Amino acid sequence: MTTTPDSERKTLILTGASRGIGHATAKRFSTAGWRAITVSRHPFPEDCPWDAGPEDHIQADLADPKETADAIIQIKERLKAQGSRLHALINNAAISPKKPGGGRLNSIETAEEDWKTVFQVNFYAPIMLARGLIDELARAKGAVVNVTSIAGSRVHPFAGAAYATSKAALAALTREMAGDFGPFGVRVNAISPGEIETSILSPGTEKIVAQLPLHRLGQPEEVAKSIYFLCTDASSYVTGAELHINGGQHV
Repeated sequence: MTTTPDSERKTLILTGASRGIGHATAKRFSTAGWRAITVSRHPFPEDCPWDAGPEDHIQADLADPKETADAIIQIKERLKAQGSRLHALINNAAISPKKPGGGRLNSIETAEEDWKTVFQVNFYAPIMLARGLIDELARAKGAVVNVTSIAGSRVHPFAGAAYATSKAALAALTREMAGDFGPFGVRVNAISPGEIETSILSPGTEKIVAQLPLHRLGQPEEVAKSIYFLCTDASSYVTGAELHINGGQHV
């Protein structure tokens, strides 16, 4: 890992870092010398390889608005030692409730409370975090990356209705944020993953993969590299974009 003095290290906030895309993203940034402050409802996993992981982990349930607000206060406190500068906020945490046995919940079957909880985690928490940390982002001329989904643009065979509509709303929010945060020097983009090889793949995914132009699942590391691109100077004139990472599934 690149060694950089603490006063010069770039810092990111990453939600949903405990597995899959989030875990790969934390490793990608950490390898590049960034300080990764992670937020998850789970404790910090013991097998994570980056330095200071447990000390830079905030356990908070983003389904709870109060816990989300408390997490913002904790983040601000942890950023003070580095001049309250935040170079990247990656809103990756998301939930997608299923039927007993893992079946898809459609718009008729999804309970009202599930709609509210899904939107709190997948939609409201990202804007709460970004608004709450706008001063820290502005000081660093930082970047926000919202993780949407291919399910936000079409009816998906496995992703539920609440998840899909929350991701569609997050894509629209990304455009609004790009317009609103731009005058502060903060770029806001989204990445929209397709079928990525993680521990939560649904049975039947292989049928989708067979129809993809690239004929394979994506890897979490491939998504992480795209997120990294959107948080660095390589994308310094990119804002309001949604980058499709799906092996051609959207074509």
